[in-house]
Amino acid sequence: MDKNVIGLNAGVLWNLLANNKLWEMHELQKASGLDTPEFFAALGWLAREGKVDFGHDGENGDETVTLMVSIYY
Repeated sequence: MDKNVIGLNAGVLWNLLANNKLWEMHELQKASGLDTPEFFAALGWLAREGKVDFGHDGENGDETVTLMVSIYY
């Protein structure tokens, strides 16, 4: 897997995250259609750029991912 593929896969995740839904990791991976290495490489790309935020769902403790929106004035 090269950087171009990872970047394209990051775009797939970015488009899914753009609806501002609180995604559980397994749901986001399933919706993306990416296999595990592709998914985590793309997620790492977005994390490195500061574009995602990670948390835990209070109800069942699953890891969650949301879009990080930075607003500059």
